[in-house]
Amino acid sequence: MSATAHSVVEPSTASKRVAATLVVVYALISMIPLLWIFATSFKTPPDSIAYPPKVLFTPSIEGYCNLFTTRTRQTPEYISSLPPATSFCDETTRKRNMVIAGPSNFLPRFVNSLVIAFGSTFCAVFLGTLAAYGFSRFRVPLADDLLFFILSTRFMPPIAVAIPIYLMYREFGLSDTALGMILLYTAVNVSLAVWLLKGFIDEIPKEYEEAAMIDGYTRLQAFRKVVLPQATTGIAATAIFCLIFAWNEYAFASLLTSGTAQTAPPFIPTIIGEGGQDWPAVAAGTTVFLVPILVFTILLRKQLLRGITFGAVRK
Repeated sequence: MSATAHSVVEPSTASKRVAATLVVVYALISMIPLLWIFATSFKTPPDSIAYPPKVLFTPSIEGYCNLFTTRTRQTPEYISSLPPATSFCDETTRKRNMVIAGPSNFLPRFVNSLVIAFGSTFCAVFLGTLAAYGFSRFRVPLADDLLFFILSTRFMPPIAVAIPIYLMYREFGLSDTALGMILLYTAVNVSLAVWLLKGFIDEIPKEYEEAAMIDGYTRLQAFRKVVLPQATTGIAATAIFCLIFAWNEYAFASLLTSGTAQTAPPFIPTIIGEGGQDWPAVAAGTTVFLVPILVFTILLRKQLLRGITFGAVRK
């Protein structure tokens, strides 16, 4: 066979520019809703529902004030008897004939999201790594059947089993608990983790471990010092996908939590303002809610890019 048969045709400069332009345009279009939410968080309630929508407006942090505080309506006489306002939030609230009664429930709900999402992600990746290593390196009876069974847990939407899970959680006292939500999200994500990580571990040559064990390492030491460093990119990519699901999950959080363990997704739509939905506060809550997942993804972006292309090109 001639050498030209093995040559790779490089894309032309023009095609690269067209592809790059399409990617940039798609990225900009995808970011428009996020930018609009961010802009709405700095609008006043009247500006947020103005028609036609206001693109140019005077920025205000009233939405963030309303997000983090609880307000009560008072008479003008009562408000005038109060000492001077000491903060922008207090001053803005008084202009609307209300006073700040205390903090809102958003911060506890946000902390619940952090604990449940990151806790379930750690558990799913930890268990998925061990299971994937076992399937990749050992002779497991009925391995293909077991892997298919693990994958089959993702065939139907999770909400399809919501009622049985609700009854089971009520029986075992796991409703409205952080532990119950961590266990549930771990069970949902572990199938994804096993399948993703098995592919990554399969790409790591077994000879690395065999050489380490010849040098006196145990199987566990070889796994910890040889396999895990090689699988870092896959673990990072898997962690991001698991975290995104747990962070954004709404259906189970609405059904199984109501107060103590409620996360931010079911809480944000319930933010009620004067005369209806407080859209700046909702947008502010959405903006704050996006920050941790955005930071986590940016910190692991290099590992994510390596992970999704790992094994794509073989020499």
